[in-house]
Amino acid sequence: MSGPDTCGSQAQTASAPAAIAVEHIVKRYGDFEAVKDVSFSVAEGEIFGLLGPNGAGKSTLIRMMTTLIPVTGGRAIVAGHDVARDSDAVRRMIGVIPQALTSDPDLTVEENLSIYAKLYSVPRAQREKNIAEVLEAVDLSKWRGAQVKTLSGGMRRRVELARGLVHNPRIFFLDEPTTGLDPVSRIAVWEMLNNLKTTRNLTMLLTTHYMEEADKLCDRIAIVDHGTLVALGTPAELKHSVPGANVVEVHFSRETAEWGARLEKLDGVTSVQAESAGFYRVLTSSGSKTTMQLVEMAASLGETLTSLSVQNTTLDDVFVHYTGRQLRDELVKPPAFSLPPRPGAQP
Repeated sequence: MSGPDTCGSQAQTASAPAAIAVEHIVKRYGDFEAVKDVSFSVAEGEIFGLLGPNGAGKSTLIRMMTTLIPVTGGRAIVAGHDVARDSDAVRRMIGVIPQALTSDPDLTVEENLSIYAKLYSVPRAQREKNIAEVLEAVDLSKWRGAQVKTLSGGMRRRVELARGLVHNPRIFFLDEPTTGLDPVSRIAVWEMLNNLKTTRNLTMLLTTHYMEEADKLCDRIAIVDHGTLVALGTPAELKHSVPGANVVEVHFSRETAEWGARLEKLDGVTSVQAESAGFYRVLTSSGSKTTMQLVEMAASLGETLTSLSVQNTTLDDVFVHYTGRQLRDELVKPPAFSLPPRPGAQP
């Protein structure tokens, strides 16, 4: 398995100001090492994706960066402040959007934002200005007096975004920002996040289980597994790092134990993934050549191909290549992070 230097993206942002710098960070729980000497940086204005299977260490990484748990070794610098030595300053510079909807459903949109702004000691005049601006940014101005429980799921997610912005953070941490939303609402949130990044000069670090979301939103992606950073780069760089330019999806009418071995022997094939009975994803250097070979092989064996398609390498293939697992198969996931303590609270 190739390491994170495969994609060479660390040099890409070396000259840009680092909004987040994680340097040889380690987290131990007794004898168990949850995070093992991980280093990466996030440039100002970047949308950075952190992906990994359950138990990979990404939740622990984020909890350290957001001051929720102490660092065992190494250090994390967020917005120029060391999370261990100046956690209060870090909290003032970040906004955190947990996966769960945590706004009070019985309060109005404006009341939720006002309470959160008060927790961050935003002065009254500035508070009213900030609330108006963030509601405009997430297209909820006309709903400011509505109780949160009367809003749709997509609108409630926008309330969460507005609440996380009300104290003017520089860095935004988002845990699966579109989980539970329908496809139309999900795309709307993607557009909103891109607009917020541009108009408010925000740096964002997000986790997601949607590969398409990571591909569309993220400037760069880090993949962690077993507490180690295993890949780092832009979506295009990560795809190019996987052997095989194309993916051929083939479904045979019946399953036999020999299919996997036969597919692996075809010219140009670099990897074969069994998805279900008779269904395979084949990574290959030439989709057209492998397709012809598959048709000829099926004909010679008297087998029927139920379906056959060719596509380019996806982030799903990248994830499987570096971790040996499919992110979409991870059904049970512990909370990655919750809201950080307000400034002045003890970590």
